Amino acid sequence: MDSLITAAARALGAGDPLGALKRVALREDAPALALRGIAMAQLGDLERAKALLKAAGRAFQPREAVARARCVVAEAEIALVSRDLSWQPEALAAAQRVLEAQGDRTNAAHAANLAARRLLLIGQVDEAERILAQQDLRQLPPASVAVHQLVTAGIAVRRVQSAPARAAFERSLAAARQAGIHSLLVEIEADIRVLDEPAARLLEGGGERSLTLAGVEAVLGSAALVIDATRNVARQAGTVVQLGTRPVLFALLRTLATAWPRDVSRAQLIAEAFRGKEADESHRARLRVEMGRLRSELAGLAEINATMAGFTLAPLDAQQVAVLAPPVEDQHAGVLALLADGEAWASSALAIALGTSPRTVQRALEQLAAAGKVQSFGRGRALRWITPPVPGFPTALLLPGPLPGD
Repeated sequence: MDSLITAAARALGAGDPLGALKRVALREDAPALALRGIAMAQLGDLERAKALLKAAGRAFQPREAVARARCVVAEAEIALVSRDLSWQPEALAAAQRVLEAQGDRTNAAHAANLAARRLLLIGQVDEAERILAQQDLRQLPPASVAVHQLVTAGIAVRRVQSAPARAAFERSLAAARQAGIHSLLVEIEADIRVLDEPAARLLEGGGERSLTLAGVEAVLGSAALVIDATRNVARQAGTVVQLGTRPVLFALLRTLATAWPRDVSRAQLIAEAFRGKEADESHRARLRVEMGRLRSELAGLAEINATMAGFTLAPLDAQQVAVLAPPVEDQHAGVLALLADGEAWASSALAIALGTSPRTVQRALEQLAAAGKVQSFGRGRALRWITPPVPGFPTALLLPGPLPGD
């Protein structure tokens, strides 16, 4: 490798893409194309970066397996940044194996971090943690340690573990400062703000108040019966009742829990759960059936008692009932939560991240666009969706992935 290539590579490693381009901007050999592609990616021109990296991959000889693997890792990073979740993770895993076999620990670790970040983005938290656990941080440079700890913090946030998340963010910041990469520092400092933003609303006593992630963690760890509207579950002392596929039952439960310890009239329950304009006999009959089903689901946690006016919720062991509501009540809150990261998303990537059909996501985007909450640019396969970052709009509890007890 000649001195210009070496100098350009060192500039890229230090987060200086312009310095790298000054050395290789006019060269068309394979190493120069690869470095130019990485530099363009750091500068934000992702389309040009992808084209240069693909050209570099073709230009490297078959015997140059390590160089080809590095190009694959760089393409995977661009795909992640541009939210192209359809990019095949198998190619990244194969590149990681080549790099590990050839002793390139730094780039192999980078590949692992990218794989873990992708898994975290689509809610596969346990698998992301498994990948991170295989790395030996003592053998990695500060930049790789910073990204590793950033993903570790993301996992803790998804699991509503505020103290481990803050500790991991602090370790990530320290490693980024040691690496001296400004763009990485900016990313970490932006991510760490999620710990101090409203993460949910606590509804009790006829009022509500905002909770940070630590506040949500305290509520979930308390002895109260928690009706969690961020995941449509009821929780108490390690017991979790899933009602995500029973929206009518959860609507009834949330209405009863919000009013606790008072009762709720039959007319109000019918209006909340069935959207009925008037409570006729058919609605009352259905309410009795659904209340029986809800009693069965809550067996061991709470009873539902009939009163003269309607029904009341009666916890069996808990002394308090708390309702956790999303920070933003919106039919398409999950889509907005993903778009709130400031990146441009394809509708197909949103569908992968949310685990739903592309058509469902497309309908949601069309409705949000009509309401002026999102906007698109590009055409065809290049069509992307964005939304201006909303101050104080948290995403942790609206994204896919497990919460405590799930």
